[in-house]
Amino acid sequence: MQYISSILYWISTGLLVPVIVLLIYFFLRALVLVGSFFGQYLDLRKTERFMKQEFKTLNSSNLPSFMERLPKKSRSLLVVYLRQVWENRGNDALVEKLVGDFEIAADKDLAISKTLTKMGPMLGLMGTLIPMGPALVGLASGDIASMAYNMQVAFATTVVGLFSSAIGFATLQIKQRWYVQDLNNLEYFAQLTKQNPQNDETTTAA
Repeated sequence: MQYISSILYWISTGLLVPVIVLLIYFFLRALVLVGSFFGQYLDLRKTERFMKQEFKTLNSSNLPSFMERLPKKSRSLLVVYLRQVWENRGNDALVEKLVGDFEIAADKDLAISKTLTKMGPMLGLMGTLIPMGPALVGLASGDIASMAYNMQVAFATTVVGLFSSAIGFATLQIKQRWYVQDLNNLEYFAQLTKQNPQNDETTTAA
């Protein structure tokens, strides 16, 4: 039994370095996420007011003028897919696929936030528990310096893990609200194109 316990101890101790490396990676990834999130927020502010106002009066007859007023340089995922749906109006199957592709793209953008939310606490807990073994050994042998070092590692990994998780959770909640609204607008726009997909061509022919 003692032999098995020793094996488990060495396995858990050997995992400390990979856990710390992953925590550092997720910490840096969280910082990058904050920067990209801020960029998305600034872009959203430019288009959100426009979309909210336009969708109040949007119908199948004024779709061409709406597309002309659509922001040209916006990096918004909604704007990109609005243009694609408009370009493929009349092809109902492809329009449905584009709406589905929007959901996939939105979920892909949320992936890192979801990963940080789940992995941060897990790695933080592992980073807390693993050094506790050597810390207790140091306490039992009277090596206070070793115990203090291991406790420092345990607390540091907990803080880093929780920080990364907090960034992931906050960005996930906000982005999900953005994409739910954008998906609703895109589906409504797609339905309008189906009502009269050749509206602009008919007007030109007349």
